[in-house]
Amino acid sequence: MKTEAETLAALAAYCSQSERCLYDLRRKIRDAGLSSDAEKRIIHRLSDENFVDERRFARAFVNDKFRFNRWGRVKITYELKMRDIKPSIYEEAISGIDEAEYLSTLRELLIAKQRSIKGSSPEELFAKLIRFATSRGFETPLIISTLKKMLKNLDYD
Repeated sequence: MKTEAETLAALAAYCSQSERCLYDLRRKIRDAGLSSDAEKRIIHRLSDENFVDERRFARAFVNDKFRFNRWGRVKITYELKMRDIKPSIYEEAISGIDEAEYLSTLRELLIAKQRSIKGSSPEELFAKLIRFATSRGFETPLIISTLKKMLKNLDYD
């Protein structure tokens, strides 16, 4: 079992590597076997010294998951909720996604996936593309409207 000072130093180094949220820190403190009082002191100190900031974490998380993992808003929101990020914080961070870039990313993903789907009927292709984009966290109405523009010659109303 680590001491409070050792855990504080380790968590400061952990936070220095990349953005972290309070959920991650609490989990690490509990894994170290420290009391809830020690947890509060460590969290307070790391917050005061600006090692951890939920807003900064949420912005970085949204940016990374959208740009690099190419996740949609639904999946990003779900993951932030799982990390106990407050709705006001994650909504603000998600609103920072550029709508034109978001639509472009969805379209690029659908086009790439369409190329990899072999021997499907138009209806089956449409359904597979919806499932794929939904699994990436994009909103169903947005997926359908994007697919209708892409596959204009097919009627799926």
